[in-house]
Amino acid sequence: MEQTFLKGSGQPTQTNVNLKGRDLLTLQSYTAEEIKYLLWTASDLKQRIKDKGEYLPLLQGKSLAMIFEKRSTRTRLSTETGFALLGGHPCFLTTQDIHLGINESLTDTARVLSSMTNAVLARVYKQSDLDLLAKEASIPIVNGLSDSYHPIQILADYLTLQEHYGYLKGLTISWIGDGNNVLNSILMSAAKFGMHLRVATPKGFEPDPNVVKVAEEYSKEYSTKLFFTTDPLEAASGANVLVTDTWISMGQEEEKAKRLKAFQGYQITMQTGKHAASDWTFLHCLPRKPEEVNDEVFYSPRSLAFQEAENRKWTIMAVMVSLLTDYSPQLQKPTF
Repeated sequence: MEQTFLKGSGQPTQTNVNLKGRDLLTLQSYTAEEIKYLLWTASDLKQRIKDKGEYLPLLQGKSLAMIFEKRSTRTRLSTETGFALLGGHPCFLTTQDIHLGINESLTDTARVLSSMTNAVLARVYKQSDLDLLAKEASIPIVNGLSDSYHPIQILADYLTLQEHYGYLKGLTISWIGDGNNVLNSILMSAAKFGMHLRVATPKGFEPDPNVVKVAEEYSKEYSTKLFFTTDPLEAASGANVLVTDTWISMGQEEEKAKRLKAFQGYQITMQTGKHAASDWTFLHCLPRKPEEVNDEVFYSPRSLAFQEAENRKWTIMAVMVSLLTDYSPQLQKPTF
């Protein structure tokens, strides 16, 4: 049972959230309160370390194996610098550095890493590889990205929106783009905050039907609205947040011509924003290409993309602290 403190009371209050030792493979396996707890911890660490200049060596003596099958800017830097800032030792490993599933089975790799490190963050192609690592490892496994999900990106997105709007409940998110891993993670979590979701994808590029089925169940459970269309402007209608991502993910380069043709008309512009709510903002997990969103939107005050990128660091730090320590946030819980 964790202890937390309410601002001004000086008295501890109890919360049932305790994530120590857990895996983070998909946000589907985390409750609304558990995801909120991660965001609360991220906000707490950001304020204490960045704003107040405190030194918090919460991960001193701990090490992290960072397995990267796919290259990265934000995932690598946020994890490596964040883990080190908390006093831990991150170890960056590519497929050129270890025998991941080639000269050594994933089972054997998981058992070896469990004996030498305290946690693993893996950025891989197949979700099934993460599932196997989690099954065979005795330490927490964190999904740094897979073809199916990108949970740590979504935590950064939600922290950014909470900082901007002051709340999440009741916001409408409009996804305009590919039915990919980032969208899957939004579908698995937005309703848990009471957020509505409007999705536009071209025909043939819809999200995983199994994910959609779960999202529909969440929508009913949390009384939110979930809407799918092929019309970007229809999806943008009344939205507080316009979100997109790359149309061509790593491993899809041979599909470039086909995808660019299919996504014609999906570029987010100020014209798109005219259909959104008056307070609309823009998110993109980066790297960004101009065909996805034009410069006028991307570099405008409505774009939160670079705040979102920075928050990758504070949210992954919150994940690692929550999974590896008994730390409880010291600052007042934000309104979600």
